[in-house]
Amino acid sequence: MNDQKTILSIEPKANDEGDFTAFHQNNMIPVFGALPNEKVLCNIVENKGHKHKYQIQAWVSKVIKPSPHRITPPCGYFGNCTGCQWQHIDYSYQLKLKQSFIEICTKKYPNIRDMKISPTLPSPNLFGYRNHGRFTVREKGSLGFVNSVTKRFVRIEECLIMNKPINKIINTLQLNRVDTSQLSIRASSSTDSYLVQPKINFSEILFETGQKHYIETLKNKQFQVSSPSFFQVNTKQTEVMMDLIENALKLNQSDILLDAYSGVGTFPAIYSPLVKQVISLEESKSSTNDSEVNNSSIPNITIMTGKAEDLIGSLNNRVTKIILDPPRSGCAQNMLSAISSLQNIRLVYVSCNANTLCRDLSILVKNGFEIKKVQPIDMFPHTRHIECVVTLDKIS
Repeated sequence: MNDQKTILSIEPKANDEGDFTAFHQNNMIPVFGALPNEKVLCNIVENKGHKHKYQIQAWVSKVIKPSPHRITPPCGYFGNCTGCQWQHIDYSYQLKLKQSFIEICTKKYPNIRDMKISPTLPSPNLFGYRNHGRFTVREKGSLGFVNSVTKRFVRIEECLIMNKPINKIINTLQLNRVDTSQLSIRASSSTDSYLVQPKINFSEILFETGQKHYIETLKNKQFQVSSPSFFQVNTKQTEVMMDLIENALKLNQSDILLDAYSGVGTFPAIYSPLVKQVISLEESKSSTNDSEVNNSSIPNITIMTGKAEDLIGSLNNRVTKIILDPPRSGCAQNMLSAISSLQNIRLVYVSCNANTLCRDLSILVKNGFEIKKVQPIDMFPHTRHIECVVTLDKIS
């Protein structure tokens, strides 16, 4: 890794990865810690090897012409730690940037490029919102993160976006003999339940580790979440999103609701009283096992294990409402084809990846769906990441 310094002028818009960029030696490179239209003195980092996403990156060492939206980052680790990319940006402007990022991604697809994007819904909590953190462990049991630009390790005593139980566990484990290079911590702010994986085999650590699952609360319901299972990291904002989805679907007692990519069964548990039946599709066996525990007492939920695109053909067109909440890679093409063969459907697509979301929306619109509303929702304050809830109709 070679470092050099130069002055750069930042482009007025982010790229389609959400990075702020500048021209350097005929290359457009990402600049960590910058803002649109700023002039900054940067350290240029050249990464050798094919494993790096960018061969050349930069990070701001001095701001020459600041943006009016620049603030002092509240976290003392910002810059050395790159987990929060946007702590130097006023929060109201973060919300506007996330809205504009989705607009940028739509421009690749002519049939959706003019769709209206609603203003981003803010998070109830700007700090202390994460119920899950993954940490690197280095010599002498130091816990922290690896800088994505410099690849240097930074030890931390507190992470401002993690909830209080996680930070308490970090402080307890810090500088103890932790016999692993990576550590996953999940903890609830409402149940006092937590898990630490993998199990730490050190007698001086006087609390339990190696739990298989922990208990989280959503909408006054408790959910078992196993270590490998997916669960949204921002619990309070997830409740806001659930209200948003319920209002968009307009559920009634005659509906058969399909929840594809169902995870640990949170949507089925919350929406089952409002519909005739919920069909849950989930590929992960860990998540399916959790869902069976979480929904064992609800008679109108059917749980099916397997790839959504392989299972949807067996439903015989009985579905009236659909929730799609796929992984970052989006939906398989044959899944979109199967959904497009249905008529009189209201569909809500939930995505944390604007690029694959816009790709899939373009296909659905081409196949006869009409986009009714695009609602960004900030699930990840102080980062470039954005959740989006899109409502679509397919009318025969």
